[in-house]
Amino acid sequence: MRTPSSAGFDLWEAVDGLRENFPRMAGYMNSGQPGQTGRMGRGDVRTAILIALAKEPMHGYQIIQSIEASTNGAWKPSAGSIYPTLQLLSDEGLVSSEQVGERKVYSLTEAGKEAAAEFSSGPTPWEPRRSWNSDRNTALPKAGAKLAQAAAQVAQSGTAEQRERAVAAIDEARRTLYSILAED
Repeated sequence: MRTPSSAGFDLWEAVDGLRENFPRMAGYMNSGQPGQTGRMGRGDVRTAILIALAKEPMHGYQIIQSIEASTNGAWKPSAGSIYPTLQLLSDEGLVSSEQVGERKVYSLTEAGKEAAAEFSSGPTPWEPRRSWNSDRNTALPKAGAKLAQAAAQVAQSGTAEQRERAVAAIDEARRTLYSILAED
């Protein structure tokens, strides 16, 4: 049985962290399909709203429907992400709103049209950002999975001293990876 004071617990914690986080960081959906993540980031919602409003003025629910239609149902942002982002875009001067009947209809300002035009030539937020047929993009997730397998084997079969050394090796690998990102 693993306990917080045992070295094996620390190693299992590291293995569980790799298993839980690496597929998400590598860009896989819960279904395991490469190329898309289940949730979009704040910048993605912002960009998607600008793209939707570039077509025509809309109220919030229409924006949600437009994004859902653009993604063939793969992404339907919630009202809880759309309306605060609309407020932010309004505060930035990119969106204006007008009361039409019982609904607030949003449209792009001139600055908003310029911002939306920047996104019209590039990939949309709902398109995969990587080519998953490339070894360059799959090598790191594969290496992470192999590391998790090795760590699990040490945790299961290793001695207490081997588990402690494995935890130290994983900690050192993590520090090394962060130092690579810190390089210019």
